[in-house]
Amino acid sequence: MRTIAQKKNNEKYEAILNAAVKVIGQAGYHNAPISKIAREAGVADGTVYLYFKNKEDILISILRETIGTIVDRIHDELKLEDGDAAESLKGLITIYFGIFGVNPDLAMFTQVHLRQSNAEMRKQIGDIIRPYYQIIDQIILKGIESGVFRESMDKRIARRMIFGTMDETVTAWILTGAKYSLASQVQPVYDVMVGGLRA
Repeated sequence: MRTIAQKKNNEKYEAILNAAVKVIGQAGYHNAPISKIAREAGVADGTVYLYFKNKEDILISILRETIGTIVDRIHDELKLEDGDAAESLKGLITIYFGIFGVNPDLAMFTQVHLRQSNAEMRKQIGDIIRPYYQIIDQIILKGIESGVFRESMDKRIARRMIFGTMDETVTAWILTGAKYSLASQVQPVYDVMVGGLRA
């Protein structure tokens, strides 16, 4: 939940988050002091603390905003209730790759630096990602019920396969220098997933 200060000045809140993504994405979590994030955002160091408790709070807020954007776009753009499960799966991959594919710093942040978090942060990360997992579960269940996906498959393993494949594809893209279009991986990833899920 955002504080009163955040609601009063959403522009500074977003500027700090964007600066943190850039600074942490390029320099790494341990080499990104609040002062450096504040300078990139064009605000005083003290201003950052009006919006966030500490650097860990910034990390969690970035992930919350990113997952929120992904979930919102999926609900806005995909017909999860009525559409074909396979097409919903392709839409899911397209949105996921689309968001990270235009922001290598965000991809580096989520795929590399966020994973250096401690146990308490990992618990928070799990809670934040849960709505995204629920969407994947919904697509899997829809596919099974409609006869598009195999009824005999383990749903939890299917979810891990879907999320893990997308996650690893983004990681490989960013660690190789983002030298190709992430969007170009949508069809190959979709083909592999559907091949394993099809009835």
